[in-house]
Amino acid sequence: MFERMHEELLPFRHFMVRLAGFLAAVASFILVGLLVGVVGYHWICGFSWIDAVLNASMILAGMGPVNELHTFESKLFASCYALFSGLVFIAVSGMLLAPIVHRMLHTFHVGSAKLRSGQPTSSGKSASHVDK
Repeated sequence: MFERMHEELLPFRHFMVRLAGFLAAVASFILVGLLVGVVGYHWICGFSWIDAVLNASMILAGMGPVNELHTFESKLFASCYALFSGLVFIAVSGMLLAPIVHRMLHTFHVGSAKLRSGQPTSSGKSASHVDK
């Protein structure tokens, strides 16, 4: 999925395509999480569809519930959905940051590998001419 340690840095255009793929995966992950909440709030808590969408969106975004819950089942669902939403947030953050952090670290590695091998750097000097 990502380039290996010894491979060259991916061109920026290909990196953007990779990032778009990760964004599509994140969007589908959020959509599934929202769908779970909407269906749960509608069927378990008895909310109308629009209220279910509102509550699921607010919980998934970390804002908190909007409508009051009255039954044991609805409170149990809401607490499980809140925990699930926290895990979705962590997963989505990791999925968004993975390609960016990998590119940054790979950039550092490629630069240091060129210095060790004596290849010219961006300044045109080889590793033997670089001050240590």
